[in-house]
Amino acid sequence: MQQLCNTPVDVISMCSAGGDIRPLRLRLEDERHQLMRVDIDEVVSSKPVQYVGIEAQIFLCRATVEGKKWLFELKYTIRTHKWCLLRKVY
Repeated sequence: MQQLCNTPVDVISMCSAGGDIRPLRLRLEDERHQLMRVDIDEVVSSKPVQYVGIEAQIFLCRATVEGKKWLFELKYTIRTHKWCLLRKVY
């Protein structure tokens, strides 16, 4: 898998009654231009951030992809409702 950095992804997420959001699954395109589905095993941490006045939430997630463990960061931009895969931490 090529190094991913700030790649837009499709995400299925869940919102609690209290307004908390939790990513459950994401879909991205691999280097062979095939869609890959990644089920998120665990959200390790989340933190609110601001980039030049733009509110976002960063999620550190764990998943198993093709038998390998991934540790990666997802960013959710609140105003635009967009998700992107920031980076793989491994």
